[in-house]
Amino acid sequence: MKLAVIGAGGIGGYFGARLAQAGEDVSFIARGEHLRAIQARGLRVRSPSGDFTVNVPATDDPRTIDPMDVVLFCVKSYDTESAAEAIRPVVGPDTDVLSLQNGVDNEEKLGRILGPGPVLGGAAYIFSFIGEPGVIEHTSGGRIVFGEMNQSRSERCHRLLTVLERAKINAQVSEDIHRTLWEKYCFICAGAGLTSLTRLPMGAIRACPETWELYGQVVEEAITVGRASGVALPPDLLDRTLAMAQRVDPGAYSSMHYDLTHGKRLELEALHGHVVGLGRRFGFPTPACFAIYAALRPYMNGPPAA
Repeated sequence: MKLAVIGAGGIGGYFGARLAQAGEDVSFIARGEHLRAIQARGLRVRSPSGDFTVNVPATDDPRTIDPMDVVLFCVKSYDTESAAEAIRPVVGPDTDVLSLQNGVDNEEKLGRILGPGPVLGGAAYIFSFIGEPGVIEHTSGGRIVFGEMNQSRSERCHRLLTVLERAKINAQVSEDIHRTLWEKYCFICAGAGLTSLTRLPMGAIRACPETWELYGQVVEEAITVGRASGVALPPDLLDRTLAMAQRVDPGAYSSMHYDLTHGKRLELEALHGHVVGLGRRFGFPTPACFAIYAALRPYMNGPPAA
């Protein structure tokens, strides 16, 4: 299968490298020092399951790539529209575009630009990041859940599932991808928000009763606006999300914390800003998410000016 990966960071870099290691025809669309390192030395993955390097084509110009069977769309949420416009040359009439991004409205944005037909929704459960140019540091996880946005059962999903499983990627087809996306969204809004706001790992957040209570409030607010949006979130989602958070490694942070502490842009609008916006639309207060949004807003585009 011919696959292109746009966004060769922690998610796209890891899964794309696994697919290339398994013998799939993978091309990366990347930029900057990371791109130049991949072109010069290949893409290296450091992982508890074993380190490896793949030598794969990489470019910053999608026009140099033929139409693909599948595009793994792994850019940050704030780059969704511009990246969707950029990949038009590789999206042919039979190309599938699988979004593996944070947030719950990326697929809608992709559909407006590429048409709804190619777009598959997906959630990646993984802790990984760019350790240095050309190197992906994978610490834990590595699962993908994906499906059709219209909740249909499709041959293309099962075809892609076969390819992912052949690469030894833990993958599953969801019968309700909207629910899947929102369940992850509730989890990452809390984890990203609290690790970034406190600059502390999950163990310290769980250890402080007040901070842990705030974590739960963020989850509750996200669940409330999700249900108001028409998503059939299960009645035990709060308890399940908190139980999952209890199992996270005590030293774990979040990708937003990484971006914040490295002076990068934040996916704040896609996470807490979106919850606040939906709360206002539907008339539900979201004070916990608003507090996180307001506190981190000066850092959204990088370090604030002095």
